[in-house]
Amino acid sequence: MRKRLGPALAALLSLVASMLVSTLIVPAPAHAAVGLRVSGTRIMEANGNAFVMRGVSHAHTWYTSQTGSFANIKALRANTVRVVLSGGRWPANNAADVANVVSLCRQNRLICVLENHDTTGYGEQSGAYTLDQAVDYWSSIRSALTGTEDFIIVNIGNEPIGNNNVSTWTSATTSAITRMRGLGFQHMLLVDAPNWGQDWQFTMRDNAQTVANADPQRNTVFSVHMYGVFDTAAEINAYLNAFQTAGLPLVIGEFGHNHSDGNPDEDTIMSQAVSRGIGYIGWSWSGNGGGVEYLDMVTNFNAASLTSWGQRIFNGANGIAATSREATFFGGGGTDTTAPTTPGTPSAAGITSSGANLTWSASTDAGGSGLAGYDVYREQGTTDPLLGSTTTNSIALTGLTASTQYQVYVRARDGAGNRSGNSPTTTFTTTSGGGPGGGCTATGTVQSQWGGGYVTQATVTNSGTAPTTSWTVTFTLPAGHTIAGSWNATLTTSGQTVTARNAGYNGNLSAGGTANFGFQITRPGGNTSTVTSYTCASS
Repeated sequence: MRKRLGPALAALLSLVASMLVSTLIVPAPAHAAVGLRVSGTRIMEANGNAFVMRGVSHAHTWYTSQTGSFANIKALRANTVRVVLSGGRWPANNAADVANVVSLCRQNRLICVLENHDTTGYGEQSGAYTLDQAVDYWSSIRSALTGTEDFIIVNIGNEPIGNNNVSTWTSATTSAITRMRGLGFQHMLLVDAPNWGQDWQFTMRDNAQTVANADPQRNTVFSVHMYGVFDTAAEINAYLNAFQTAGLPLVIGEFGHNHSDGNPDEDTIMSQAVSRGIGYIGWSWSGNGGGVEYLDMVTNFNAASLTSWGQRIFNGANGIAATSREATFFGGGGTDTTAPTTPGTPSAAGITSSGANLTWSASTDAGGSGLAGYDVYREQGTTDPLLGSTTTNSIALTGLTASTQYQVYVRARDGAGNRSGNSPTTTFTTTSGGGPGGGCTATGTVQSQWGGGYVTQATVTNSGTAPTTSWTVTFTLPAGHTIAGSWNATLTTSGQTVTARNAGYNGNLSAGGTANFGFQITRPGGNTSTVTSYTCASS
């Protein structure tokens, strides 16, 4: 039998043991990320190279036999694939199956975003899982993900809340992140917005910093899904601006060219993602049903049979083929550090009160990733606003202000994200426009309101006898009110004064013609004031 140690000796040995353990085991820094990591608004590889997602979703959980899709998606130059998985709401993907997916991603040199689809529409759709249940699933397959932090991203739960009880998103998401880290996951985490991913109530936007702070590794990226809610350039830009202003990382985790809830503006989604260095993942490779078969990129998983949507996202302007750069982790395809040559001096023609046509000598790119396009800026002090983007060496600028001098320059960009120097500037002045019989009026109608805000639809009417080419509406916000979002107009704010200018497509009004724009306001709780008066000017 073993002899029992005396209390003093036992205590001494325990102290020595604890000292040895504390000497030998050095805890990792609280904020140390492993593999893919967040740096400000950007995603970085472990070696410090920036990585921008250009990819598509693949509905693996329903089509587990379609493993050739990984090679086919790669052959069309995607650098990312988002893989649909399930823990039981649909055919379950166990650890062995996920390990095979991981192997396919590595073999085909693809960054792999693994997403749990079980949470889709929780609170609104019967059978949906909670984010907490999603974490249980990730825990069950953790063995398949060990050591994959350089090329695997964990998308905790797809569209985790529908349109009911959306306020619970913040606590549910922070809890899920905390649990994932507690389980030992070192991967970059991706979290989807509520409102079926579209965040039209801005819950994710307004609480993103709180969620980011919940991750001890500061390695969480936010994902918005852009469908019918994002059918105008103004809405898209306003949402992307909010995250860039906040300094938080955002990707467009899903989008399409059409949808049952409206017609997304895929051209702006893609061009803005490229010009801002934001990742995008289109939905989806093949196998759609339920009336959205038009979102298939290829027919019956046949890579040689691209649909019109497939042609658009892979081969169109700002598409995957032109802008995708392979992750350097895989040892190739991502070494282009050569910027395109500087474009020539832009030349202005066709100047009107609200637009101008610019052309310039084209740039060339010798780095290997290919010339992706051009961005046109207005030189205006410390911050030069982007006036437009194009894939050719010409552009038709719209939405300009009448009787205003513009000094503009052009920058080229390649598929690896390298940017040229600024071209020489050119200066032009828009015409005064308008004429006899000009004038406009503006009215606003509150469409919906709640304790902390309201939504207003405004109508601009050409009250004169001559056509107009542009309009400007000004209004004053009540004290404590702030703009939360807008559509069909470009809004700028100075103090409590808001100026709304027409978008590029709704400034031309015939006599008696109308245009609409809208905005959402945030106001102090209990305050019932709304915007009541508007001033309109046209040209």
